Amino acid sequence: MRQLVLATKNKGKIVEFERLLNQHAQSIKVLGLIDFPDMPEVQESGKTLSENAKLKAKSISIFTKLPCLADDSGLFIDALEGDPGIYSARWAGYEGEDSRERDRRNIEKVLAQLKDVPAQKRGAQFKAVVAFYKPNTDALAIEKEELGVMAGEIVLAPLGDGGFGYDPIFKPTGFDQTLAQLAPGVKDEVSHRGIAFRAMTPFLLSNL
Repeated sequence: MRQLVLATKNKGKIVEFERLLNQHAQSIKVLGLIDFPDMPEVQESGKTLSENAKLKAKSISIFTKLPCLADDSGLFIDALEGDPGIYSARWAGYEGEDSRERDRRNIEKVLAQLKDVPAQKRGAQFKAVVAFYKPNTDALAIEKEELGVMAGEIVLAPLGDGGFGYDPIFKPTGFDQTLAQLAPGVKDEVSHRGIAFRAMTPFLLSNL
């Protein structure tokens, strides 16, 4: 069975990627970073989503000697001039291991920053770059990246129990529910990560 390392420890993200992948290829075994406890932490030192995604994919692929798929995503809010952007995951400065607590603090900070912004000016975009890296026997590597963008707006208060990250406060354009209220399959169809992943899939299946 072909193997692919997904560059994350985030259980929500692993489940989401597996769900997307299973729509196209059930013969691929997805491994997460929890399967490689000796893997050093990759510092996301890039200045763009693309730089961070490629950095993670290459570093993890070289360490594991397996093809790697990495993503970097962020919430870009118009009224905050594009913030939190590439700093979305660590926007509130939480350094603990509890992902739910991190998400809660990040959401609280964003809502506090937007408390005086009217509904019609709370436009935002979720963006994701998915990067693939596979070491090759001829000392070259196979690399590819795809971008996914989902437009929407920030609601006034968290709604819904699904998803992760900023999902409870992001309402995609054309919907009357937040990402955290949408069924997983619906979210996959419209999400930035789903868009990028589907664009990557044909290349992925041909190069694993």
